[in-house]
Amino acid sequence: MKDVDRGALALSAALAGVAGFVDAIGFLATGGLFVSFMSGNSTQGAVDLFDGGARVALISAGIIAAFVIGVTAGATAGMHASRPLARVVAGAAVAVGIAAGLALAGDATLWRAGLLAAAMGALNTLFLAEGRARVAITYATGTLVSLGLGLASLLTGRSRTAWRRPLLLWASLVAGAVIGGVAHRLGSPAALAIAALALGAASTVIAVRGGASGVSPRR
Repeated sequence: MKDVDRGALALSAALAGVAGFVDAIGFLATGGLFVSFMSGNSTQGAVDLFDGGARVALISAGIIAAFVIGVTAGATAGMHASRPLARVVAGAAVAVGIAAGLALAGDATLWRAGLLAAAMGALNTLFLAEGRARVAITYATGTLVSLGLGLASLLTGRSRTAWRRPLLLWASLVAGAVIGGVAHRLGSPAALAIAALALGAASTVIAVRGGASGVSPRR
């Protein structure tokens, strides 16, 4: 994360906020499953598999598969497309927009969850280096590990600032989730439309500015 410049950090924080927003909506719509936190779905699916909840376990597996498909699609776009950052974010905006349309048309909760998971998976490919994600956009575990390491560096005198960036990303994710929980009261269609518009605006800004200059998605 220390290799990410201020512009890329601002982008990642904004997208983390959107991810928290979307995850809160997905969690409420599915009754307790996540569209960005796959560790939670893995544990939930495993528990339900041996506790009489085979249907929930199957749904969890489907959401996880959709997330992986999104990561694969985002990474592929980053390797072959021009302006990959803008294209990946725009693709996520389209997926969330389709989910909003499905919510407006009727139930289709599982299809919506799959689309949202794929969109969130794709966002995690924006800052890749040496074949791995340098910034966790949509999930907090790695970010909290970085925060703990940063605090250790602070206590040992190695770095006074290493904790700030992971704290910003975590706080952005949590703030987005709080706002998403409030926005869900407007209904899933409206809340998801807000998220799609936010992602669309982010992709436009990236395209106009030529992309973030921090960690290259093709490095």
